[in-house]
Amino acid sequence: MTEHLTNDTAGAGSPAPAVPSPSPGTAGAGADVVAPEARVELDRIRRRWAELPLERAESRMPVLRRLLADLTPRSDPQPVVPDLGAAVVVDQVSVLVWDAYADGRGDGIPGLLTTARRELG
Repeated sequence: MTEHLTNDTAGAGSPAPAVPSPSPGTAGAGADVVAPEARVELDRIRRRWAELPLERAESRMPVLRRLLADLTPRSDPQPVVPDLGAAVVVDQVSVLVWDAYADGRGDGIPGLLTTARRELG
């Protein structure tokens, strides 16, 4: 019998932008349907969120939960977005923003993102 050892050194690392796969009937594979001004704000939110100490991030969670609530009605069908904590909330925002643009409901999203970013402090 052999022992199976792993040298897995994967860690959390730096956050990377997440771009979901396109839904059937939307833009082709690899296409980013998010407007450039919204993409810039998403990247700014992601960077800012990664810089916050955990305690500060947890205290700012209501800002991003409100943003998720504002984005949810733009998806069809409207998803239930569980509170999975500070580690993944920015990914949840990114997915809902992408879905909204893919469904043709991106109007006003850059403003929502800018407001949320500013509230993060």
